[in-house]
Amino acid sequence: MSEDVNPWKVLSSEVRYENSWIRLTHHEVLNPSGKEGIYGKVHFKNVALGIIPVDEEDHTWLVGQFRFSLDHYSWEIPMGGGPLGENLLENAKRELLEETGLKASNWQLLMKLHTSNSVTDEVGFVYMASGLSMHQAAFEETEDIQIKRLPLHTAISMALNGEITDAISVAGLLKLHLMRRDGRI
Repeated sequence: MSEDVNPWKVLSSEVRYENSWIRLTHHEVLNPSGKEGIYGKVHFKNVALGIIPVDEEDHTWLVGQFRFSLDHYSWEIPMGGGPLGENLLENAKRELLEETGLKASNWQLLMKLHTSNSVTDEVGFVYMASGLSMHQAAFEETEDIQIKRLPLHTAISMALNGEITDAISVAGLLKLHLMRRDGRI
């Protein structure tokens, strides 16, 4: 079968839940073997944006916050979202400033990724930001964030040893590490 041909056939669809960030749709389907089944899809209304700020001393910033959905505290790279179809870089700049108080003069896209493609269409992008200057952070009302500046190699170690478990953070930190190791940055 061609990679471009969808083997799933949708028989019916019904939106079961929707808010400002997501839409959950229940689908009655014929699966690739032709048997009837169901499929739930979470559609994200925003693009996920992660930023790895790196200063002249090769330090980065992590943000820590309690994640309601996990019932767990999480250390992550600064991240947030931007509406689909809007300028990715401008939204990444806004998120970096909101969460850390940092502005950057140099931006490099490190990667595009899908976060959990078995149940969601969420797409994420990770940037490296440098040429940093400090300004005032502006947390959203839903954020109770701690900010930590630390050596970049320590953040990479945290991703490797399981202290950082957020998928976008882990993927971005490891991609940056490999790109540096291979001389691509």
